[in-house]
Amino acid sequence: MRLLAALLGAILILVTASPADAAPSGRAARLSRTVGVDIIVPTAVNLGAGFVGGTLTGRLGTVEVRDSRGPVNPNSWVATVSATAFVAGAGGPQRTIDAGRVSYWSGPAVRSTGGGTLVPGQPTSAQAVTLDVAREAFRKTTGADSNTVAWGPTIRIAIPTGVVRGSYRGEIVHSVA
Repeated sequence: MRLLAALLGAILILVTASPADAAPSGRAARLSRTVGVDIIVPTAVNLGAGFVGGTLTGRLGTVEVRDSRGPVNPNSWVATVSATAFVAGAGGPQRTIDAGRVSYWSGPAVRSTGGGTLVPGQPTSAQAVTLDVAREAFRKTTGADSNTVAWGPTIRIAIPTGVVRGSYRGEIVHSVA
């Protein structure tokens, strides 16, 4: 009987890109505020199921910044990340997981080209930050040439005890400037 009660408390978490960002290729490019610097993010990720009162951790896939400005000096940028609340159905207090319960860490670069000093926002889970406000995900601080950097961020969602089971959807929003 306890197993049945635990299964009824399970929720499914999906991370989606906004409809304007959706692309048939399964990836989306989000235009940046700096000409020549673009960020590419996964369009949708299914983080699987978790239990009410538990924690769900999952990888978001690869996020990549492409800086094609060439020999501009200084050639630096900052990628930021934030989240919306995760909502099931029409929402409401028992169908919403606030963005403050969503933690993020960038991890180190998984690949890079072009040089410069590349700094992860949160190299390990010990530096995880909540996404209730925009946070730094990655940064290029020095270098005067075109470059790319990719990282594989992880999120952790603390599922509150007061939510009902169901499919929850939210957005993890990356931008670069």
